[in-house]
Amino acid sequence: MLNYRTTSHAKYDLKAHLVWVPKYRKRILHSQIGYRIRELIREICQAHDIQIISGKIAPDHVHIFISYPPYLSLSKIVQLLKGKTSRKILAENREIRAIYWGSHFWARGYFAVSSGNITDEMIMQYIDEQEGENIHADDLQVVN
Repeated sequence: MLNYRTTSHAKYDLKAHLVWVPKYRKRILHSQIGYRIRELIREICQAHDIQIISGKIAPDHVHIFISYPPYLSLSKIVQLLKGKTSRKILAENREIRAIYWGSHFWARGYFAVSSGNITDEMIMQYIDEQEGENIHADDLQVVN
């Protein structure tokens, strides 16, 4: 059986793979900087009920596979991770502040893909087997 997580009103299994890079794709996420970013990501995830399933900090990008609660959007999670790590890293390292002027450590944007144990076809088959009227995209009409 799946390891569903729960809140007071929901049972869920939401997972995503996130990737983001430092500004200018500089290979700066090694040694102490990499370890500090890993520590900060762990703290942020723990504070927001985000479980880290797997992750890796490469010299020029971050990969993280997470399970997250339904009340957080992926964009909010990325905002938390990139924003808080950026502020801390720039505040703690003068030499990095000189390279990354303008208070921006991470490049704009990110990659996100959801993950799950079932396919789209399995969901559609399950819905088709349920009692009630079928609703298909072709059946939907817009009324003016």
